Amino acid sequence: MNGLDSGINWITETLRKDHSPDGSWNYPFETGISTDAYMIILLRTLEINDEELIKGLCKRIFSKQEKNGAWKLFYDEGDGNLTATLESYYALLYAGYYDKNDKRLLAAKKFILSKGGLEEVSMFTKIMLAITGQTPWPSSSPLPIEVILLPQFVPINYYSFSVFGRANLTPIMILSAKKFTIKTDKSPNLSDLYLGRTNNDSWVSSSEMRSLFSFLEEGIKDLIGLPDQLHKLAMMRAKKYMLDHIESDGTLFSYYSSTFLMIFALLSLGVKKTDPVIRNAVNGIKSMKCEINGLPHMQYTTANVWNTSLIGYSLQSAGIAFDDPMVMKANQYLLNRQHHKFGDWVIHNPQTLPGGWGFSNINTMNPDVDDTTASLRSLARMASTDRSAWERGIAWLLSMQNNDGGWAAFEKNTDTKLVDFLPIEKGEFLLNDPSCADITGRTLEFFGHYTNLPTDHEAIRRGIKWLLKNQEADGSWYGRWGICYLYGTWAAVTGLLAAGVPAANPSIQQAVKWLKQVQNQDGGWGESCLSDSYKSYSPLHTSTLTHTSWALDVLIAASEKPTPEIKKGVSFLLESLEKEDWTTDYPKGQGMAGAFYIHYHSYRYIYPLLALSHYRRKFT
Repeated sequence: MNGLDSGINWITETLRKDHSPDGSWNYPFETGISTDAYMIILLRTLEINDEELIKGLCKRIFSKQEKNGAWKLFYDEGDGNLTATLESYYALLYAGYYDKNDKRLLAAKKFILSKGGLEEVSMFTKIMLAITGQTPWPSSSPLPIEVILLPQFVPINYYSFSVFGRANLTPIMILSAKKFTIKTDKSPNLSDLYLGRTNNDSWVSSSEMRSLFSFLEEGIKDLIGLPDQLHKLAMMRAKKYMLDHIESDGTLFSYYSSTFLMIFALLSLGVKKTDPVIRNAVNGIKSMKCEINGLPHMQYTTANVWNTSLIGYSLQSAGIAFDDPMVMKANQYLLNRQHHKFGDWVIHNPQTLPGGWGFSNINTMNPDVDDTTASLRSLARMASTDRSAWERGIAWLLSMQNNDGGWAAFEKNTDTKLVDFLPIEKGEFLLNDPSCADITGRTLEFFGHYTNLPTDHEAIRRGIKWLLKNQEADGSWYGRWGICYLYGTWAAVTGLLAAGVPAANPSIQQAVKWLKQVQNQDGGWGESCLSDSYKSYSPLHTSTLTHTSWALDVLIAASEKPTPEIKKGVSFLLESLEKEDWTTDYPKGQGMAGAFYIHYHSYRYIYPLLALSHYRRKFT
């Protein structure tokens, strides 16, 4: 496919064909095999015999196994991932259709033991193993349940954590306090995966962290005395928090992990397996099932709003009229999902009414800045017909700017450095919601291109200042929610330019220079998921459609004429649009470095469409 117009038309017609009857695009939100494994474990533990689903999930898990017996989170992740392999091994055994002598499971066991055995898996996998009776709970919990009672003026309190942190830590604190375990007649025995090299009584690896945690725990006890009544009150408040944040489909915040944990937390509090809240929760996460290559995949959440908002404005950028039936139906879908409820965001932002958008199809109380700017972009050309929705969205966005000048994802000013000292693995990703270059850049891009906000507006000036201050030494920016430096640099530069920063600005020129330096010989760009763990740019050594589109969009926006680098990038995109290989399946999003990566099936259409449309509009 060589022609610019034919390439753009091919993408738009593909999107038209894939449009759902409800107006959304329900492209999969694919997150590896952990959710698939956990679904098997959940169903077997609750003795729900959905054999068709269990068999399908087993087939999918096996389809992702490497020749050495391991499973990976992404293509270039060395020889495999210990945690993913343990989760897969456990689920396949628990399914009951395979025994330990299956050669595929023997290979997996060998890999697990070669990497240190069960003791070395992630903290959150250990929590699942403790819940299901495969490892003992440590004597000390990751956080005492009484943390939920601490007032907000205490430096570390319940609402100093991110909403994602609260959603997952709340059931974990209940389960840990109860030391809850549930096994069945079908529970496998994983004791042969222990190597006995570490102290099983603690999940905190360093003595310094264990000492700090003990100090924190004693401090809480001294602060509130911990009488039985306060312990009971903390349990009641934690239970109420979960029940108050259940969405209409029965899930907790529309997240798989928090719902999985909530089910067991409620069981530990005496709720019966047959109780409607348990049944609804199970059905809610089952409803997030999608199909990929003929096999079921349990999505961590649905991405309908995110997909639809991005596709809606991308189509309009490509020249599809806002009154085209496809766009109108998509925008009506988005209007119907603007939030009217107060969520946890109001704790740190109490003077503002709801008006944002969330990520998933059924999200009604957990809006985020990214989905809000994306939805408003799609709705911009019809803003005059629904001023209320538009104005509420703008007001909410402006109110969510952090004190440091940047924008975060879900909450305002939720970035205390003290959580770095808590014994929570991946705490910087789970517990914090800091200002980041990708969201700050896209917010500025929205205000600059889609509103009449003047470039000297205080919010824009502060956002620009934050971005310029947080540029990396090599000229790139780190992107919190994507992979990774290409993503952050795309958002930051396009945002700065839209906010009135001239292309000749040294920061922008440094970013352009960096992008040219990391361009591949074939004209494209590609970045490894290793970047977010290394905290520095790690090349993939292969070009991808999405990474190329991000880099190309920057160069188009910052250039007065099509440079050789731009021409090579456009050629790569047009020649690769219909490509199907590991690079099109490679994760382009991340939620937790080294642990949680996302393959957005929509991105291969959205970002090439944006970059090619911008090229056509500016240079042809």
